[in-house]
Formats: sequence, structure tokens, C-alpha cells
Amino acid sequence: MGDGGNDADFTRPRQPAASHDLVIAVSHIVRAVDRVVTGAAVRVTGLTKRFGQREALSGVDLDVARGEAFGLVGANGAGKTTLLKCMLDFCAFDAGRIEIFDVPSGEPRSRARLAYVPERFLPPHYLRGREFLAMTVELGGGAYHEDQARALLEEMALETEALERPVRELSKGMTQKLGLAGGFLLSRELTVLDEPMSGLDPASRLALKAVLARLRREGRTLLFTSHVLTDVEELCSGIAVLARGRLRFRGAPSELCARYDEPNLERAYLRCVHGD
Repeated sequence: MGDGGNDADFTRPRQPAASHDLVIAVSHIVRAVDRVVTGAAVRVTGLTKRFGQREALSGVDLDVARGEAFGLVGANGAGKTTLLKCMLDFCAFDAGRIEIFDVPSGEPRSRARLAYVPERFLPPHYLRGREFLAMTVELGGGAYHEDQARALLEEMALETEALERPVRELSKGMTQKLGLAGGFLLSRELTVLDEPMSGLDPASRLALKAVLARLRREGRTLLFTSHVLTDVEELCSGIAVLARGRLRFRGAPSELCARYDEPNLERAYLRCVHGD
């Protein structure tokens, strides 16, 4: 199985069936048309990143169409967060190119149209929830509106009393939702989230998925990493599977299931990363 190069190598069934071929062919056509009409929100070409002698990313190629909900999946250490850090210019990479809305990722203006929330989100502990949200929106060039913030917190199943409390008094899950709310209030075209479900209880995960689904319906581009493949299957129109820094698959969740003739994404993913 190939681990670099063009999309066709990653999505070709090992033992093709006519129906599976049709699903894959139609999906490729739809994606190609979408790229031509709307362009890519993110385009990664030949991305290689090394830490000493270890190659964390090896010649990764992928693109995320505008308006797409896209999931990066892989085990711990697969390269998901490293890819995001390279994209956001948090670390240099050794080879390749990344463009965000057709602007090279090394240029600060490439990030003007995105919002990012990391997995280990730690806001200033002395700020109250309202102060943090207002600061985030105003630093992003917007105006803070209390009614909008309260409506979003309710939608995310976060008690509005969190606006009055210092961040140091909030639980991990409440802090995570506060950070996500700050990212959403920026209303950027592209929202990048690293493990957004981390630390959330089942009710909060359900509420967050509803918010992400709404943003997708509104035409926002979503790019996020996740270990929860059921969430990815539910939310994403496109996914990339990384294993040991190499791209093993890029396409729709249904394509990966069709490739391995599996009924769900979890089983297809396991076969993909283990080279079955």
C-alpha cells in the first residue's frame, strides 16, 4: 500500500467491486469539481517535518476544500498535531509547502481568516469568563456582544454563570468549552480544533457536535483532529488517516469503509493503519 503521492493511490480498493468503485469515482469527481469552483481552504504539498533523526511527517499531501468539515485521524504520535503546528507556523518544517486560502502559511496574513483552539487550552486563570471572551473577540478585531455570547454558551451546554467566574474556578470541561466558545465567536471562515472533544462529558460532546454541524451548514470550513471516529464519521465529509507520519488515506469516510468492505469507520480505520 502506498504511503505518499496522489490520492488515487490511497483510495484504490485492493479487490475492487463495481459498487465500491462507483462510490469512490463519484466522490473523486465531486471533490475535483469542488476544488475548481471554490478553491482550497488548506493545501498541503510534500510536507516533511523531522525532529532530529525522527521523521514526524513524511511527504504529506492533502487539501481541505472551502466549506468542508475535515477530520485528521490517527493514533498518538501519528503526526496530527505536528501537521497543525506546521500549518499555523508554530514550528518550521523541513520540506514542502502549506497554503491557507492560497497564501503561504509562513505569512502572518494567512492566519487572518482562521481561528484555532488547541487541545491543552489554558486561558489566563485570573480572568473571568466574560473577560476572556471579550478579550479574545476584541483582539481578533471584533466587538463583544453579551447576548451572542450567552446564546452560544447555552447552545454548548455551558452554564452562563461561567461568565462571572474566574477561569481558575472552572472544571477542565468548562474551561475547554469556554475556549471553544471564544474560537466560535470570532466567526472566522476556517476553524481549526485540536481534539475538541477532549475533557467533555457525553452531554457536552453532543452539544458541541450540534454546534459544529450548524457551522458546517452555515458554510464554515472545519478542520479538526480526533480519536473519536464515531464523531468524525458523523460530522466530516472528508478525512485524512495518518500513521507514523505518513498519509495512508484521504477521502470521504464512506470511501474508506468501501475500500475495506467494512460497515463502520472504526473497523476500516484499523485495517488501514495496520496495512491490511
